[in-house]
Amino acid sequence: MKYIISIYILLFSFVLQAQHTSRVLEKDTTKKHLVSTPSGFYMIQDDSLAVDAVNLDEVLLLGPFKFKNRTERRTYLILQRKTRKVWPYAVLASERLTQLNERLNSIESKSKKRKYTRIVQNYIEDEFTEELKKLTKTEGQILVKLMYRQTGETTFDVVKELKSGWKAFWYNTTASLFNISLKETFDPLNVKEDYYIEHILRRSFQKNELNRSEPVIDIDFSKSMKRWN
Repeated sequence: MKYIISIYILLFSFVLQAQHTSRVLEKDTTKKHLVSTPSGFYMIQDDSLAVDAVNLDEVLLLGPFKFKNRTERRTYLILQRKTRKVWPYAVLASERLTQLNERLNSIESKSKKRKYTRIVQNYIEDEFTEELKKLTKTEGQILVKLMYRQTGETTFDVVKELKSGWKAFWYNTTASLFNISLKETFDPLNVKEDYYIEHILRRSFQKNELNRSEPVIDIDFSKSMKRWN
């Protein structure tokens, strides 16, 4: 993609290396010179390396999406609005589930675990129910996908763990009536819509429009870009 810019963060490392180089040159006036490479700066003396290389991390900056046509532009912009809307819910829900699991691991009694789980369930339902009712079908499905991105589990499995397999089955059946699958995963490499969503998230993080939260699942975004572009 033409708008993807690969850069190296050189400033801080260069300053430190330059300070070190300056001290070395003061003590040794033999012929030495600096050459730059893609991975850092080296001090060269008699065609041999005199100091260690400075390894630098590579950072990808995403430019605006390059649309192939108006239809793709419209699809992307609709997804952008909906993704930004539901993202805070996905992050908050995943944080609550993480806290729940950590707490449950510290409780030995099964009865106390069930009691604590019910308390958290009621808390989550009270916190989210009214807001989630306002979501459209598409927004609900995007939320399900983002929940998988942040937890590594489908919403169906999460409900199954917190409630029961029977209730999870009915929840999924009910959701399917509204074209929402609680078993949906998130796969930017093989699903183009998921690639759009991931691109939207990364661009939004980059522009500080959304709070960054790294995925629990492995996402090879560079490979996804090559496939869909």
